[in-house]
Amino acid sequence: MAARRLWPQSVALALLWLLALGFVLYAAGFGWRGLTRDLSGQTYLYTHGGWAANLAVFGHMLAGAAITCLAPLQVSAALRRRFPALHRGMGRVLVAGGMLAGLGGLAYIALRGTIGGPWMDFGFALYGVCMVVAAVQAFRFARRRDIARHRRWALRLFVLAMASWLFRVHYGLWFLATGGLGSTEGLTGPFDRVQVLAFFVPYLVLLELWLRRHPEPGAA
Repeated sequence: MAARRLWPQSVALALLWLLALGFVLYAAGFGWRGLTRDLSGQTYLYTHGGWAANLAVFGHMLAGAAITCLAPLQVSAALRRRFPALHRGMGRVLVAGGMLAGLGGLAYIALRGTIGGPWMDFGFALYGVCMVVAAVQAFRFARRRDIARHRRWALRLFVLAMASWLFRVHYGLWFLATGGLGSTEGLTGPFDRVQVLAFFVPYLVLLELWLRRHPEPGAA
């Protein structure tokens, strides 16, 4: 009976994983190339001679790819019940990846700044801080065996881990619907200004509202 109740969640998470897979492969490949090759002629993200900035941003991409790939698997109740040791192992990787992604992004912003200027710096820095805090808290409460608090922070980390993919999804849907209205090449248009917060803040708010209705750790 329990397995029957969990199958809709399993199907939804599998679909989410498949939808995000293209982004995962792209980010992982881009991050690896940035760490191993000179991409100064291919992307503004690469800093010629700036090893620290390159390590920060392309390490951020690799870590981001890893957590986007693992996050849907980590919140699967079916996988957690059948393979608890795997759940704990992936959780450690997810926490480490979340911290590396968050700190890498923050370091890059401090060293070079974002293409969109101060407002994007603020939005992306806030995202990085939220990522690091969620990763630390999820790990801390897991170690303390405080399952209720661990669950809440783990779900926040899940939302943040998927947010980089959602950032691209928002742009894709917006360009399909409007042709890119309000977006500029330098990411300083009205839509771009909204996007620097809209790709993660509304989802965190929705999660908090959901958690108020489902405070027990066993809620699927």
